[in-house]
Amino acid sequence: MNNLDAQIIDYLTHCEFQKRLNSKTLKAYKIDLRQFSEFIHISDVADVSSSVLETYISKLHQLYKPKTVKRKIASVKAFFHYLEYKEIITINPFNKIQIKFREPTILPKTIPLPIVESMLSTIYAYRIQASTTYQRQNALRDAAIIELLFATGIRISELCSLKTSDVNLVDRSILIYGKGSKERRMQIGNDDVLHILTEYRNSFHDKNNPCSFFFINQNQTPVSDQAIRRMINKYVSLAAIDLHITPHMFRHTFATSLLEADVDIRYIQEMLGHSSINITEIYTHVALSKQRDILTSKHPRKNFQV
Repeated sequence: MNNLDAQIIDYLTHCEFQKRLNSKTLKAYKIDLRQFSEFIHISDVADVSSSVLETYISKLHQLYKPKTVKRKIASVKAFFHYLEYKEIITINPFNKIQIKFREPTILPKTIPLPIVESMLSTIYAYRIQASTTYQRQNALRDAAIIELLFATGIRISELCSLKTSDVNLVDRSILIYGKGSKERRMQIGNDDVLHILTEYRNSFHDKNNPCSFFFINQNQTPVSDQAIRRMINKYVSLAAIDLHITPHMFRHTFATSLLEADVDIRYIQEMLGHSSINITEIYTHVALSKQRDILTSKHPRKNFQV
């Protein structure tokens, strides 16, 4: 094992046990640093120069989209910052290069509200018409999941990791553990959503065989994000909806709908668990219907007599 690979392993161990990064971030770091090591073919980290980094970054731009390039550069940059902090290298090669590139703004995709309503109606109708208890139970759980996705803007990873102890239906709140182990508490404001969550909990959580996760299958195992994606596709098909819908689109729709309803963006930032207001501001670009209403009803030109 060469020096570079050994340092990468030490760094990943540091990230896991000292920085306490989650498994998805660790996996991304591992992939990015292995790719970096395989590309440069240098054994000693001290031999990595600014020109080597510039060549590698140029190659990344040829292979990937700007957002991916930005992430891969950040992974390598964090690694060298660690080496500098531990005094494994005396000079950080990143200090001598400037990295600037324009990342295109990709607007979040939302679900038209009539389609959200149609999808929920389809789930409830499917439950009523189900011919077996098994199907009715699954439809109950599916309704609870979709209702919570839309009611709170929760990430699918956060939803799947919700514990029974995180959901307090008495005070209508859920405790969410977001990115970077940040906690936030969300209220369940709608009575119908509270009702379906209560009915789901009473039906699925067997007191004799408790599961720590809130959303579970009928065999008392946690629901996976892949299963939720398949479930969404199922009801999209049943409702004859001509739109590809992902779990994250419910989060975008939640945020955009609140923004269009004149909710302060800082409240939305807090509810989404964003670390920076800059991340939340992406939704200001998609609230076009609200912008249209404002310019139609508030702009002084409407009062001109020309």
